[in-house]
Amino acid sequence: MVYKRSSQLFAEAEQVIPGGVNSPVRAFKAVGGTPIFVKSAKGAYLYDEDGNRLIDYINSWGPMILGHAYEPVVQAVIEKAKLGTSFGMPTELETQIAALAVSMVPNIDKIRFVNSGTEACMSAVRLARGFAKKDKIIKFAGCYHGHSDSFLIQAGSGAITFGSPNSPGVTAGTAKDTLLATYNDLENVATLIEANRNEIAAIIVEPVAGNMGCIPPNKGFLEGLRQMCTDNGILLIFDEVMTGFRLAAGGVQELLQVDADIVCFGKVIGGGLPVGAFAARAEIMDYLAPLGPVYQAGTLSGNPLAMAAGLAMLQALDADRAIFTRLAAKTAYLAAGINAVLKANQVAFTINTIGSMISVHFDATPVVDFKTAAKGDNETFKKFFHGLLQEGIYIAPSAYETWFITDALTYEDLDFTIQAVDKISKTF
Repeated sequence: MVYKRSSQLFAEAEQVIPGGVNSPVRAFKAVGGTPIFVKSAKGAYLYDEDGNRLIDYINSWGPMILGHAYEPVVQAVIEKAKLGTSFGMPTELETQIAALAVSMVPNIDKIRFVNSGTEACMSAVRLARGFAKKDKIIKFAGCYHGHSDSFLIQAGSGAITFGSPNSPGVTAGTAKDTLLATYNDLENVATLIEANRNEIAAIIVEPVAGNMGCIPPNKGFLEGLRQMCTDNGILLIFDEVMTGFRLAAGGVQELLQVDADIVCFGKVIGGGLPVGAFAARAEIMDYLAPLGPVYQAGTLSGNPLAMAAGLAMLQALDADRAIFTRLAAKTAYLAAGINAVLKANQVAFTINTIGSMISVHFDATPVVDFKTAAKGDNETFKKFFHGLLQEGIYIAPSAYETWFITDALTYEDLDFTIQAVDKISKTF
């Protein structure tokens, strides 16, 4: 494929944008080469500035569960834009999407909308600290909750790729209040709780990790966290920015039947526009200003365009709950096909899946946490990434990212992808 126009645009971008991108993983530093500049997208496909069509497996990192340019979402945004793009005042739309979200997700009474998943997780931790009147939190190595200072303590995703998990700019004072645990290891969590008794306000976790590849929780892991939190007066925060409204209508709480105290959302809930949210039972949410002492605010929170897009998306998912079964079936089909061809071509690998999330790790060791995810052969991944790109398939340009399946993908697309993996893996 030819990427002449993309290369030119990237060179121009580097002159005025740090690294030429507005989010680090897009720069292709982990895989080499020049980033692809997108011109448009529709359904399951991206169309780049050089006229190439790519089957899309990142789907804006998760939001496009119904495919790109989904017509009801597009029309909702267009009609709302005609009435004004921002007011900084309450609108009926905010109540409508809030009521729908609360009705779809178990174990929440109230929800507050913000502008990103990072903001949602940052606000949820502040709320937890204020409510619990304690300072420390536990997070898990390899789980990514955005770039707020509290979370850039051995974070996953882009922070791993760039080899600076303890990012400059994060103070020692902040770092001392963030305790690091090992994902899928309850004994490790119990040790941290015992060593910091009565100091821990919250445990925040991706209930299904998506920033060290897709890593589902081991059987009993989330249930164990829930019990530890209950026993020790700790709030359990589920970061469902990726999984909320994707793995089930009610997210992981519904799928795996484990209740969190606070839940964070993003991606799907915004229909592709910048939206985040956090939610809990009324007792906790009423601790927020203007009812309570914990302050949180945002000029563009509840933006009418974002609320219109999110409402149209949630209405579509609420009306068609079978979508989650369809997506899981497509994911399982793709996983089985890739498994068969990689095995036939004698490639060392592990495939993890849950619902509509999937990742391929180039190591035979089961991938259950950050340490095992890091064992993957990145040189093989680079060949895999660029090989798929040449075949017209776009996956995340980092081995530490999950793929997201969209309802717009056809089985013909999946078969084409499996055949491409077969072709590429013969060259490893």
